[in-house]
Amino acid sequence: MKALICGAGIAGLTLAWHLERAGWEVELVERAPAFRDGGYMIDFYGPGHEVAERMGLRSRLLRSRYPVNELSYVDRDGRQTSRLSLTTGMEGVISLLRADLARAVAEDVRAPTTYGTTVEAAEQDTAGVSVRLTDGTTRRVDLLVGADGARSRVRDLAFGDVTPRYLGHQVAAYILADAELSRRVGTRYQMLTEPGLMAGAYALRDDRLALLFLRREPDPALPADPAADLRRHFGGRGWILPEVLARCPGPPELYHDLVTQVEMERWHRGRIVLVGDACQAVSLFAGHGASMAMAGAWVLADELSAGGDLPGALARYQGRMAPAIAEVQQFGRRFVRWMAPSNRWRIVARDLIFRLAALPGGGRLFVNSLSPGGHHLISPRRASPTPR
Repeated sequence: MKALICGAGIAGLTLAWHLERAGWEVELVERAPAFRDGGYMIDFYGPGHEVAERMGLRSRLLRSRYPVNELSYVDRDGRQTSRLSLTTGMEGVISLLRADLARAVAEDVRAPTTYGTTVEAAEQDTAGVSVRLTDGTTRRVDLLVGADGARSRVRDLAFGDVTPRYLGHQVAAYILADAELSRRVGTRYQMLTEPGLMAGAYALRDDRLALLFLRREPDPALPADPAADLRRHFGGRGWILPEVLARCPGPPELYHDLVTQVEMERWHRGRIVLVGDACQAVSLFAGHGASMAMAGAWVLADELSAGGDLPGALARYQGRMAPAIAEVQQFGRRFVRWMAPSNRWRIVARDLIFRLAALPGGGRLFVNSLSPGGHHLISPRRASPTPR
């Protein structure tokens, strides 16, 4: 069986890992010109963490992790207003850059990957899918997989225009080399929040500093100059922001996007199927995107390798994943009110919650409240492939 996977991110790479070990012939294409470094920090746990364990990635992820031991809110003068220790109740959480997780998976994927290329057209019949790529070449495969993100080209071809659900915020992130600022922030995640705005910073290895920005914005139109837009909205907010925004790069070093969710009734049509953000984007606010991408890829591979007809396997994949995705998406829509509070009373209430969480036993309860379900997804229909 042959599969063409469009998208070499976490979902696409994880699916390739499992399918090739199940005996499939796999190829990946990726529209980005090269492997995508950078991005933002994620807290990796839940069902995706279990998938990574089964893939033998634990030691690699532990080498890439960052010891983020505290979540701290500061004011414009850099003074702490509230804090939460992350040393209790977070034992199973690995904090690392999203790109480091993708690289850990990619290192064990043998399938060829063509960068700077995506799917231009696809026609399917009962026997397979004929695919034309943007580099002018063609493929004939048994299965075409869209793992190409919330703006999926494969989804557009198979389902027409699907408009992601905009959650009223824009996000930006970049990495800056600055030894003094990296030392000042240290092994904690520091954030400044004002109504409708959030700016966060955390130190990385090699004297680097990672920056994350969230802004409440009713208009989903992205700015023509995202760096100038960040300076306009955040540059006068104090703390370290004037320093870091003075050196804000432009794209592609600067990641700037809408915060969205993708909701679809069906994730497959004939021999075309979607995985990851292409069909199940949960949003930055949900905080489980990477974990659910790996879980979804594992479940899809599990069903494809179980035998039986292809349409049945794709339907079972969606049946197992869709309830968990809906739960995480609902969580993300609730949590947005607290991650970038719309008014000052929510900021005061959040600080109070953090102080309560600092009491004995409070930290574990707080972490558990941020953990939607989904662990049942990892119950296999068959024996899992072993790393090799």
